[in-house]
Amino acid sequence: MEELYSRNLFYIPEKNQESIRKIRLLLGGAGIGSNIAECALRFGFENLTIIDGDKVELSNLNRQNYTRSDIGKFKAEALTERLLKINPTADIRYHCEFITNDNLHKLIDNCDIAVNALDFKNEIPLKFDERCRAINAPILHPYNFGWGGLLMIVTPDSLPISSIMRGSNPQGFELEMAKYVSEYCQFWNLPENSWLHPIVEDYIKEKNKNCIPQLSVGSWIIGAMCVDAMYRIAIGEPIKVCPKFYLTSMFGDRIR
Repeated sequence: MEELYSRNLFYIPEKNQESIRKIRLLLGGAGIGSNIAECALRFGFENLTIIDGDKVELSNLNRQNYTRSDIGKFKAEALTERLLKINPTADIRYHCEFITNDNLHKLIDNCDIAVNALDFKNEIPLKFDERCRAINAPILHPYNFGWGGLLMIVTPDSLPISSIMRGSNPQGFELEMAKYVSEYCQFWNLPENSWLHPIVEDYIKEKNKNCIPQLSVGSWIIGAMCVDAMYRIAIGEPIKVCPKFYLTSMFGDRIR
């Protein structure tokens, strides 16, 4: 195993290390996607395409993988520069544009695994999924829940992410997802996840919902979760798919 990945020994067989190098990852969105991208690159995924038309802002720095010197730069370009400093030989492409109905097919059609980290401001994230399902690419949906990370995976054979929406418009989808997970954990009496419910309730009561609260903790947890899932998908191991999910936090295991 080459020196760059020598510490992956025993966890990742050499043949798997070589095969994931060629897996084509597509990151739709470079917000939480910035944490996922670096974790994936350090793990050994060397073929990445990053798409985002947004620019880095100061408020991003509490949780996203950027520095103050990146403020004002396009996220996709700044992230690519950072990743190439880690591995200059990686095949990383970026597009400083938002995904639209006009460019959807052109930007998405060459991937093996996709990450849908797009903002749910319109129907584009749903169309992103539709296109990925059409080309037989699994889609990872990552969410930063502050003290934890949530991952839901959509495949061509699973239910679509829209099955969670309960008729709501895309703009309220992040909240619908949090409510869905919170209610599931309550119904099945999962005390380790009881921390989520009061946070969701407090957010619903908030009169001025200008932004969804997020922590660096959740961003890095979900980055690791996504890369673990990518690896399992790449080597053909079974995974949970929509409407099932993965929720990871140490909150429930804290000593009281």
